[in-house]
Amino acid sequence: MTSDTSGTLADALTTGTVVLDGGMSNQLESAGHDLSDELWSARLLAERPEAIVEAHLGYFEAGADVAITSSYQATFEGFAKRGIPRERAAELLVLSVELAREAAHRAHAKGIRRPLWVAASVGPYGAMLADGSEYRGRYGLSVAELERFHRPRLEVLAAAAPDVLALETVPDTDEAQALLRAVRGLGVPAWLSYSVAGDRTRAGQPLEEAFALAADADEVIAVGVNCCAPEDVDGAVETAARVTGKPVVVYPNSGEAWDAQARAWSGRSSFTAEQVTGWETGGARLIGGCCRVGPGAIAGIAESVRG
Repeated sequence: MTSDTSGTLADALTTGTVVLDGGMSNQLESAGHDLSDELWSARLLAERPEAIVEAHLGYFEAGADVAITSSYQATFEGFAKRGIPRERAAELLVLSVELAREAAHRAHAKGIRRPLWVAASVGPYGAMLADGSEYRGRYGLSVAELERFHRPRLEVLAAAAPDVLALETVPDTDEAQALLRAVRGLGVPAWLSYSVAGDRTRAGQPLEEAFALAADADEVIAVGVNCCAPEDVDGAVETAARVTGKPVVVYPNSGEAWDAQARAWSGRSSFTAEQVTGWETGGARLIGGCCRVGPGAIAGIAESVRG
């Protein structure tokens, strides 16, 4: 499953810290691509797949060990709204993994010798709605309904043989429970990361309770947070490590705030590579960046981790 590597990602987490990539959207936007529609970066799976390969490659060259695929907002329901049939939607989900794998092959061809892995992104239900509700949760759906939404996409992504499934930007415990049920029996490990505000999920549940859901899930190799302010990471790392005993995954935003109505970022970046040392000391073993964190910041993380 790994890209020209000897050993799994789970094995790597027992011996050191692994560097994740940064935001896919900012990489694509900086290359001149318009991501203003509801499919966001997933639109380029069909229209400009080479652009996605280049974005992944840029992060590998910056020092990332893991590429997170462009499937965050790729869902059967979201594609259907654009008139894309289910069979083609499944092909695009598989393609997201293949493009990240292709970037890893190109990185190795360019002389990068360290192991490189592919994480298949599984965004929350709210990402499909494209209305900012992934930052609120509590969609009015039951755990069973959310499981039925996620399972078909997970099955397709798992069949594409990524190294790990990234269950990411999860805003509440209901969706976490659904995702943990949906990954059972797929044969691919997963990490679970919440979107948080302070010491609670975006929906307001205590992180101690949220992380505890994954403590006994054999499929889950890491638990943590993403798409949050860098300042919220330290407490989350301590809680996740203490409650689950698993390696912790962290990849916050730049610190700027997303305005869902204006569909724009505001404020200043507060993300610095120096914060990585504290996260690593607390138990973080997968460290990277999310929205608005680019190759420069990932290079700083890589230098801190490997220095």
